[in-house]
Amino acid sequence: MFTNITFLHPWFFLLLLLLPVLAWHRFSSRRQHHTSLKMPTLEATRGLKSWKGELQKWLPVLRALAFIALVFALARPQRTLTEEVIKAEGIDIFLVIDLSSSMLAQDFKPDRLEVSKRVATEFVNKRQFDRIGLAVFSGEAFTQCPLTTDHRVLNDFIDGLRCGILEDGTAIGMGLATAVNRIKDSESKSKVIILLTDGVNNAGYVKPLTAAEIAKEFGVKVYTIGVGREGEALTPISRRSDGRYVFGLARVEIDEDLLRQIASLTGGRYFRATSARSLEEIYNEIDRLEKTEIEVTSVKRYSEEFYRFVWLAVGLLVLELLLRYTALRSIN
Repeated sequence: MFTNITFLHPWFFLLLLLLPVLAWHRFSSRRQHHTSLKMPTLEATRGLKSWKGELQKWLPVLRALAFIALVFALARPQRTLTEEVIKAEGIDIFLVIDLSSSMLAQDFKPDRLEVSKRVATEFVNKRQFDRIGLAVFSGEAFTQCPLTTDHRVLNDFIDGLRCGILEDGTAIGMGLATAVNRIKDSESKSKVIILLTDGVNNAGYVKPLTAAEIAKEFGVKVYTIGVGREGEALTPISRRSDGRYVFGLARVEIDEDLLRQIASLTGGRYFRATSARSLEEIYNEIDRLEKTEIEVTSVKRYSEEFYRFVWLAVGLLVLELLLRYTALRSIN
């Protein structure tokens, strides 16, 4: 019954010291109010015992037990439901994902964007104690989700990513600068940006290396990922008036030198993903590289248990009263 029980107000147990005082008072009062009958011998009454008389002796015990139960209730017992000691790694991470039309290329199945979204979601789910944000870019860039520990909301944003919601193009510098602007003021000891693109910078007014210099200035490490197979891939080459893309074979062009420079400048690494499996391995590698220990946190949840003692006290008092005035009633 007392497993994992703690008492919020243990000083109420001092009331138990009243029990011996009350017992002494009852014993003294009993001697003063009951006269004695002197008889020459008790031989005639030897062996005569009444079960009612024997049980009446225990009625004060029921009242004492009820008092003890009430004292326990006043001490406010609480049961620890869960106690979890967490020794976790927590850092701030910003995902920057390319939404240019080339991300619909079908060298990944069903396309690069869908695979990138799925793998990013799996990565987010592994980083339980991290704050993670999301920025997207094509010909322009914006913050889709600020840094948050609500990964369910973040995953909803990732799931909703679509090509065509921004002006087409590949503004790598704009995407990186947007993320740096969001993460630069973080108080986390480790700040990381994961930049994923499949093209060559051809838009935006912020140069990629300028954005990388700013990231370095604020202690932000950038991991860059180039997505796409070698050679040619079935990719959007134009767009119809109804918004649908026209696909054709086009050469896969990724500015790997630029992505390497960005990573090297900020202390990160460059990765090339040529398949869904290799992209998964890249995120797993980043997950292993970025571990920062945070303080141990103890999480406890309690359930109130005082009501059990209240009901026990009420039950004992009711039982004592019923016995005293029914089956064990005495005539004074």
